This record gives sequence, structure tokens and C-alpha cells, in this order.
Amino acid sequence: MDLKITTLAGLDAGKVELSEEIFGLDPREDVLQRVVRWQLAKKQQGTHKAKGRAEIARTGAKMYKQKGTGRARHHSARAPQFRGGGKAHGPVVRSHEHDLPKKVRALGLKHALSAKAKASNLIIVDELTLAEGKTKALLANFATLGLTNALVIGGAELDVNFKRAATNIPNIDVLPIQGINVYDILRRGTLVLSKAAVEALEERFK
Repeated sequence: MDLKITTLAGLDAGKVELSEEIFGLDPREDVLQRVVRWQLAKKQQGTHKAKGRAEIARTGAKMYKQKGTGRARHHSARAPQFRGGGKAHGPVVRSHEHDLPKKVRALGLKHALSAKAKASNLIIVDELTLAEGKTKALLANFATLGLTNALVIGGAELDVNFKRAATNIPNIDVLPIQGINVYDILRRGTLVLSKAAVEALEERFK
């Protein structure tokens, strides 16, 4: 499949042939859901914690005698039904990570790229470079390309001026090719790839 290459200024810079195995698949929502769920689970800190009855600093003595009071039978004031008692089945510090095969992760990335290509939300730019790290200049370029919500993927190393200029723009994420991932691709409206990023992707999945 052929796609037009453009410059940051919106000028025509030729065409590039994209691999059908990477950009031409029929996107599967189940694969994308599995990869996104795996990514978000890895992001969770898992530091949530509630004290159980064994961790509460209260007396363990029986509250009152077993019989003759007309009240319910109780023992420790640490029990979860009492105010100030321990939490029953509360959250504990743990890892939320789960395994996902490498082949599924790779397939998920291909399907995410294919989804953007199929929806015509994929733009190929020849170079992501700026003479000065000025946000105003980059905003003008993005306005020409019609970008308001986008993920921009550069080559192995990002241009310092481009990265600096894009930092202050809301709803615009900039990543090197090593950082490309399914969640960030899907959470932004448009995917912008540099020519170097396309070459790196095709080399990666060769």
C-alpha cells in the first residue's frame, strides 16, 4: 500500500510503500484489548493497602461476657464490623502484572498500526526537525497538517528542538521509535510517523 509523504510545512515529499503485513491487516479488537489491558496492568503501582484485623492496634480482650447481656456475642474490638476495626478482605500491596506472549504483543502493535491506516488517521512525515525549539512555529505546522490530538513517533533519536517545542502542546505526545506502544497509539486521534520510524518498524517486523 502506498501512502503520501508530507513535510512538516504540509508540502508533498513523495510516496512510501508500506508493508501490508504491518499496516494492511484487518484490526481485531480482541487482540488490541488484550495488549492494552496488559499495558495498563503493568502501569499499576499496586501500593494500595488497608489494615486487616491482625494489624489494628486495639485490645484483643473480649468486649463483654458471653451470656446474660441480651446483646450479640462478640469478642475482639478489632473485628471488621466495629468502627475502627480491621478491614475485611481489604486491598494489599501486590503486583497487578500478568503474562502476555511476545507474539501477541507484536500482533497487537501491527493491528494498532493497521487500525490507524484503515481509518485514514496515519500521516507520514519526512523529517521531524525544527530550526528553533519554538512552540508557536510547531503549532503553525500542526495547524497546516490538521493535528490537534496526535501521537508523533520519530526515529531512534528525537530532534532536540522538535521535542522541546512539542512539550507544551496539549494532546500531543512525542516518542522515539523504541517507545511506540499500542495504548498510546489508540488513545490519540492521529498517528504521525517519520520516514525513519516507518523504516525501523519494517526492519523490526521483517
